[in-house]
Amino acid sequence: MRLTLQTLISHGRVARKMGLDPQSRINMLRNILTGLVRHERIETTLARADEVRFYAEKLIDYAKKGDTDEKAMKMASFWLTEKDLVPKLFKVLAPRFEARSRDYTRMARLPNRENLDRAKMAVLEYKGNPFPPLYPIRKVNELSLVNQLLKGYREERAQHLSAKE
Repeated sequence: MRLTLQTLISHGRVARKMGLDPQSRINMLRNILTGLVRHERIETTLARADEVRFYAEKLIDYAKKGDTDEKAMKMASFWLTEKDLVPKLFKVLAPRFEARSRDYTRMARLPNRENLDRAKMAVLEYKGNPFPPLYPIRKVNELSLVNQLLKGYREERAQHLSAKE
């Protein structure tokens, strides 16, 4: 991408347009957010996932206020196009994130799409979902060279400190 003066000056635009008019953009975000709440993990383009992530986090913040809060109910009914998901938001997702104050979602890059547009793809998910993890769990290998060197260094240092005393 060539940096031009037009890309450096935003003129107050803070959200991606994504080639859509404002109402279509909001509807697209609502549909993606509804899918995220229903399935707890979605695969979409990187730009859309990055844009939806902010709204997904805000929706959880409102849901943590409880279903008796009027503004939380308004936000849930606006952003979720399927109204049967409102109880899931308040009864399943909000209690899951009660201990957290932020970072309710995780985003991981995927390989580019294979069709003509080669769009950058990503997976957006709520943390704590029942699916297998996106990233492999790293096993601590005691026999690796780095761990052996660290173990020897710690032993030497412990002997050196005990000799000083």
